[in-house]
Amino acid sequence: MKALGIAATGMMAQQTNVDVISNNIANANTTGFKSARASFTDLIYENQAREGAATSEQGTTRPVGLDVGLGVRAVGTVRLNTQGGLTETQNQLDVAIDGRGYFTVNMPDGTQSYTRDGSFRLSAQGQIVNHQGFEVDPGIVLPDNTTSVQISESGIISAFVENETLPVEVGQMTLTTFVNDAGMRPLGNNLLQATEASGDPVPALPGDAGIGILRQGYLESSNVDIIRQITDLIQAQRAYEMNSKAIETADQMMSAANQIK
Repeated sequence: MKALGIAATGMMAQQTNVDVISNNIANANTTGFKSARASFTDLIYENQAREGAATSEQGTTRPVGLDVGLGVRAVGTVRLNTQGGLTETQNQLDVAIDGRGYFTVNMPDGTQSYTRDGSFRLSAQGQIVNHQGFEVDPGIVLPDNTTSVQISESGIISAFVENETLPVEVGQMTLTTFVNDAGMRPLGNNLLQATEASGDPVPALPGDAGIGILRQGYLESSNVDIIRQITDLIQAQRAYEMNSKAIETADQMMSAANQIK
């Protein structure tokens, strides 16, 4: 009886589904986090009677076949790159992206990663870095005795230096886009990595056509819809229970068959 194996694949698929949903809920308050959903595909089918096969010498054929599927499996997690809400922080180094794009971060090993998390800080050398101390690309260093920083919607950074009445322009923040954002690989720590599936990074300036603008003093919240996640969690739980019920039923049927004398 194939029902045992088929239902087992269903239970494993729903366990993966619950894992993905749980991660979404756990990151509901993570800056710039994008929720994901698990996607599934049916497995191969065992063909017991071919549709269209001849059923008589007069040329009649079967209108439908007899195909028994062998279950389901998870094939991927799709990241939903919708805009998260903007939360005011009143921190002058917090920057939110309103629209498309990612900040570029230079990793210690010489590679680059990408993030929607604009909670930036200053290093001991006055350089703008992320919360792990990694340099934001392009590298921007604030002058000594900087009293405040101004970041425009187009990414121009100006520093107000002590005893100076006019701000000094110190750099330009840029954004990066990808043809297929969902194909980027999550690394943890709010960082993503480009892959062959995502396509090559495309540099742009904030405010360019199709590119987001920057909001100083704001951070982008996660786009997790808690109500939707709870609903999906209940549906996954019910599907898991039904698959376990199918195993129980198949077991009872085999037990009944074994007791026939």
